[in-house]
Amino acid sequence: MSDGTAGRIVAARATLWVALSACGFGAIAIFATFGTRAGAPLLNLLAWRYVLATIVLGAIAMATRALRADRSSARVVLLAGLGQTLVAVVSLSALRYIPAATLSFLFYTFPAWVAVIARVRHSEPLTRRRLFALALSLAGVFVMVGSPGGAALHAAGVALALTAALLYAIYIPMIASLQRGHGPLATATYMSAGAAVIITGAAALRGEFGVAMAPTAWTASIGLALVSTVGAFLLFLRGLAVLGPVRTAIISTVEPFVTALLGAWLLQQPLTLAILAGGALIAAAVVLLQLPAPEKNSGRSG
Repeated sequence: MSDGTAGRIVAARATLWVALSACGFGAIAIFATFGTRAGAPLLNLLAWRYVLATIVLGAIAMATRALRADRSSARVVLLAGLGQTLVAVVSLSALRYIPAATLSFLFYTFPAWVAVIARVRHSEPLTRRRLFALALSLAGVFVMVGSPGGAALHAAGVALALTAALLYAIYIPMIASLQRGHGPLATATYMSAGAAVIITGAAALRGEFGVAMAPTAWTASIGLALVSTVGAFLLFLRGLAVLGPVRTAIISTVEPFVTALLGAWLLQQPLTLAILAGGALIAAAVVLLQLPAPEKNSGRSG
C-alpha cells in the first residue's frame, strides 16, 4: 500500500469520525426538546449532561491512566470548559431576538471564520478545493434554513449569533492545540469537567439544579451525556487531530441536516425539499474533501 493510499484511508476514517460526532451534536436539540417538554429546566439538563459525561469519561480515563494532574491539564479544564459555556450561552441568548432558523444559518458560518483564522495564522493552506467545499457546505446550510436577510431582524440577535459562530471558530483550533500531549480521551474529560463545573454552578445559582426530574427528562439527560458528549467529543477530537480545524469545521456542517432528519423522525417535524437539497450540497462538500489530489498538485491540494 502506497503512502498516498494509506493517507487517504486515514483521512476517510477521520472524516467518518467527525461526521458521526456531528450526528451526536445534532441530537442535542432533540434530547433537549424531550427534556424540556417533560418540565426540566434547560440549564439543569445541560448541567447533568456534563456531570454524567464527566463521570463516564473520567472512569474510562482513569482506568486507562490517560489523566495526569499538572498545570497543563488544569489549563485545558479551564479554557475548554469556559469555551463550551460561552458558545452555549451566547448562541442561546440570540434566540430572544431572532428565530431559530436564522440563528442556525448565522451560527453555521463558523467554518468560514475557521478558514479566515487559519489563513491569518498561516496554520493551514486554503486550497481551491477547500474553498469550494466550504462554499458548498455554507450553501447547503443556507438552502436548509433560509436566508437571514430581512428588515425585521434584530441587530442584537444577529450580533449574538455571529459572536457565537466566531467563538466556536476560535474554540476549534484552540482545542486542537490544547489536546496535543493529552490525547482525545483526556481532552474530552477535561472539556466535560470544565463545562460541568461552570454550568452546574450557574444552574445552582438560578435555583434550577436538582435531581427531581421526570423519567423522560432523565432519559434525555443520559442521552445528552452519552451520545452528545462522551461519544461526540471523543469522535470529534480524534477526527480533529487528523484533519485539522478547517476540514473538521466543513464536515461538521452535516449537523443541521442530522438535526432536521431526527426532528422529522422523532418529533414529526416537516422534512422539506430544501432540507434534502441542502443536505445533498453538504454531502458533496464532504465527498469533495476526500477525493485524491491530482498528481501534479498532490502536495498542495486537498
